[in-house]
Amino acid sequence: MTDLDRNLSAAGLDPGAVRSVAAAALAEDLAGGIDVTTAATVPSAERGRADLIARAPGVVAGLPVVATVFWLAAPDVEWTAIAADGDQVRAGQRVLTVSGPIGPILTAERTALNLLCHLSGVATVTRQWVDAVAGTGARIRDTRKTLPGLRALEKYAVRCGGGVNHRMSLSDAALIKDNHVAAAGSIGAAFAAVRTMAPGVPLEVECDTLDQVAEALAAGADLILLDNFDVPGLGAAVGLAGGRALLEASGGLVLANARSVAETGVDYLAVGALTHSAPALDIGLDLVQAS
Repeated sequence: MTDLDRNLSAAGLDPGAVRSVAAAALAEDLAGGIDVTTAATVPSAERGRADLIARAPGVVAGLPVVATVFWLAAPDVEWTAIAADGDQVRAGQRVLTVSGPIGPILTAERTALNLLCHLSGVATVTRQWVDAVAGTGARIRDTRKTLPGLRALEKYAVRCGGGVNHRMSLSDAALIKDNHVAAAGSIGAAFAAVRTMAPGVPLEVECDTLDQVAEALAAGADLILLDNFDVPGLGAAVGLAGGRALLEASGGLVLANARSVAETGVDYLAVGALTHSAPALDIGLDLVQAS
């Protein structure tokens, strides 16, 4: 196992999966051809150093992923992380330095930045939500509203920002939603059916009303998603549950009302915007030394 693989594994990422994403992104940029601009302007033997620099303040995430991109472009590239994933960085701060053949580094520049800026944006937005509910006991949780092929990386970025992950896939946990209830006939019937098929799988029940919360509690649910409840409704659900189940607020959440939602006593705030709407953090690459 390489040092890079060890770093990815320590971050909870599958090195092979990260390499696959990075390779596909590089291949998309080249489209079976060459980097015409770089090939024309950079001598093939030229070596040097480039710095990745934050242009805006935020939380950085994805540095081992970026290192993988550059390594795939040039296996003899050397990289040094100046910051660590999860760090709050300031504008103008270096976060990573890469040294080696300049041509491949410039060819991989946009691929690396696309991933780093996006993942750092996810981490930055997550930290804003985490800070907004600090001290309430509630935790910020992501959803499956992720970009296809990037779920593991986006959910990693959520962790870098201080959030926690919901299920990674449809198989590692069950979530009974309104359409499942309609198909099964009732919350109780849907709950029993899932428990029969997958007795050991974590099971959450989505509820739209307090009556449904009561039905879910009666069925034995220990995790309930409160869908589009207003703040008074969330407080009523917390009182009804009385600690018998963990409660997750979802739907209609914005950063401005995050603290009031958290102060109702819910355990989680489910925020799809962490991944589906996070703006990229502005990070650039500057060639600072060439031989």
